Amino acid sequence: MRYLTDRKRAVGLGASRTGTEHHWSTIVSAVALVGLIPAFVVIVGRALGTSHDEVLATFSRPFPAIVALLTIGVGLMHFRSGAQIMIEDYSRGLIRKVLIIAVTCISYSAMVAGLYAVIRIAI
Repeated sequence: MRYLTDRKRAVGLGASRTGTEHHWSTIVSAVALVGLIPAFVVIVGRALGTSHDEVLATFSRPFPAIVALLTIGVGLMHFRSGAQIMIEDYSRGLIRKVLIIAVTCISYSAMVAGLYAVIRIAI
C-alpha cells in the first residue's frame, strides 16, 4: 500500500503528467503578451492610414518586424493552449479529439501565414 502525500502528488505532475507544464506555458505566454500586445498596437496604430510604401518601410525595420513576429507566434500559441483547455473542459469523446485537432490546425495555419507575411515584408 502506497501512501502519497500532497507534495508527492504535486511532484508527479498529476494524472496526465503534463498539467503543470501546460499551465506554466500558458502563464508564461500570457505574461509575454502583456508586453507584446501594447507594443504591437502602437506599431500597427502608427502604420494605419499611411501609404503602402510607408507600411512596408515600417515593417522592414528590425524592431517592428520582431515585435510583429513574436506577437503572432506567442499569441496564436496562447490561443491554441486556451482553446484546448476549453475544449477539454466542455466536450467528451470523439468530438473532443476532432475539435482539438481542428483548433491546432487552425492556429498553426494562421501562425504560419502571419509569420510568412511579416518575413516577406521584412526581407
